[in-house]
Amino acid sequence: MSLSFSSSLLSSPLTHNKNKTHQQLKQNQNPIHTHKLLLRCAFSSAATAPPSSTVPKKKHWKQGEFPGFTDDSRPRRTPIKNIKKKLDRKSKAKAWVNTVAETLTDCVLKKQWLEAIQVFEMLKEQPFYQPKEATYMKLLVLLGRCGQPQRAHQLFDEMVEEGIEPTPELYTALLAAYCRNNLIDEGFLIINQMKSLPRCQPDVYTYSILLKSCVDASRFELIETLYQEMDERLISPNTVTQNVVLSGYGKVGMYDQMERVLSGMLESEACKPDVWTMNIILSVFGNKGQIDLMERWYEKFRNFGIEPETRTFNILIGAYGKKRMYDKMSSVMEYMRKVQFPWTTSTYNNVIEAFADAGDAKNMEYAFDQMRAESMKADTKTFCCLINGYANAGLFHKVISSVQLAAKFEIPENASFYNAVISACAMADDLMEMERVFKRMKDKQCPPDSRTYSIMVEAYRKEGMNDKIYYLEQEQQEMIGNGTLK
Repeated sequence: MSLSFSSSLLSSPLTHNKNKTHQQLKQNQNPIHTHKLLLRCAFSSAATAPPSSTVPKKKHWKQGEFPGFTDDSRPRRTPIKNIKKKLDRKSKAKAWVNTVAETLTDCVLKKQWLEAIQVFEMLKEQPFYQPKEATYMKLLVLLGRCGQPQRAHQLFDEMVEEGIEPTPELYTALLAAYCRNNLIDEGFLIINQMKSLPRCQPDVYTYSILLKSCVDASRFELIETLYQEMDERLISPNTVTQNVVLSGYGKVGMYDQMERVLSGMLESEACKPDVWTMNIILSVFGNKGQIDLMERWYEKFRNFGIEPETRTFNILIGAYGKKRMYDKMSSVMEYMRKVQFPWTTSTYNNVIEAFADAGDAKNMEYAFDQMRAESMKADTKTFCCLINGYANAGLFHKVISSVQLAAKFEIPENASFYNAVISACAMADDLMEMERVFKRMKDKQCPPDSRTYSIMVEAYRKEGMNDKIYYLEQEQQEMIGNGTLK
């Protein structure tokens, strides 16, 4: 049976960020240049045109002498229409500047790094351009978030060439660009460069970013070294720094180190635990299924005077849902209503996921319908849970309808979304459709991750397709070598 997932996806009106920014700005620019050209023509014709009066004035020269005309001694006033033209020209030039600035801001907000760089290059060509630190800061952060650390470093060098003196904040943004992309060694090179510059010494934010990078890469041997370096420089870690390290230790099950950091926070006056600390600890034990420890720590944090927030309750709901403790899950949701904490998309996602994992399509659909009735916006995780739930229940025709509904709602199709569809294909033993979805995933510039390859390898192994497995493993190793596999 063919599920026709790829045909459902192909019929969806996907949005693409086409590279039209440069062309649109040129179109916006043309009227202004046209206006300037008309002004130049007007000025040149005015210089060569004869006097407005066609009646010759009385001559006072003889043959061969200089042809002078009698004229009033009163000074001539500039015509009002010329003043108006100059004001119009200035206002239109100012409007063009605002248009470029707004377009650049819009590109940054939409994380369109290539378009943002193109607009910035166009801005630099204008006579009114002046380099600003704030503009470079925005672009450095954008490039780091969009996986372009090398381009960020290039932009940093261009900034220095333009005469902007680097600051600790700018260096920290460059370091963050490398650390966001797991290039820790390059991050250490940046911080060492900062330490050699008297006016660019690293601060607690710089070290926090580097610590988070080490945690994400499980380079825990570097954490103590960074802590010692901070202590030598009299830099005290703040609550954010400690929460980052606390989360890293908890995710890999290093509970002794986690408890040591938490004890230090409780004894410290500078970095007391906050609601984020509470959420991290509850997530660690909730994800591990250790409900008793999670509940015990919840009470401890409440006794410390830390009040829960919506995310705290969502963590509890998710943990209870994974253990199919639906009564406790419902109790938390009722308590949220009682104390007027709003149910969010994450709240519904946790409930939908709980029923999806159990293959309980009926209750899953009920939760989704209630979510829509309350005008709560569904996201990619919502549809991943629906697809997984229908697949677990063997309702593959509803998987197709979920994919079509996601297209109708213009839900972003990330790796998790494609993995859910590929997994559904594998569960339905439709390997041909699985391969079509995998091809579409790559055609849409959505890089497969380790989960993608794991699902497909298992599906091929089940059918004894060793040649397909070999090809996928080779492709996976190539992505690991390129550093593009997540």
